[in-house]
Amino acid sequence: MIRFSTEEENENLEVKIEGDLDIDSTEIIDEQLLPLMGKYKKVDVNFAQVPFVDSSGMGLLLNMVRSLGEKGTVVTISHIRKEVRDVFELLQIPDILGEGVVI
Repeated sequence: MIRFSTEEENENLEVKIEGDLDIDSTEIIDEQLLPLMGKYKKVDVNFAQVPFVDSSGMGLLLNMVRSLGEKGTVVTISHIRKEVRDVFELLQIPDILGEGVVI
């Protein structure tokens, strides 16, 4: 089960995600978190407590960064664990999302 918490400061939002970002959790993120994120100029998604991301989670991330970017929200994904970062690099996620998104 995935959980998230948010912390806002001015027009910035930090989202801390805890749990696997998989097919079971993408609906929660898509329905509950995405609408909230669009209200901010900058959103940092903290992955410190995300041990696993599957293909549906990767798709959600790509769509999230793209759709929020179109609304003018800058998204970064930070504190990525080594095992998740290895998958990101294998799939070239940093190249796809652009410099500065995956930090």
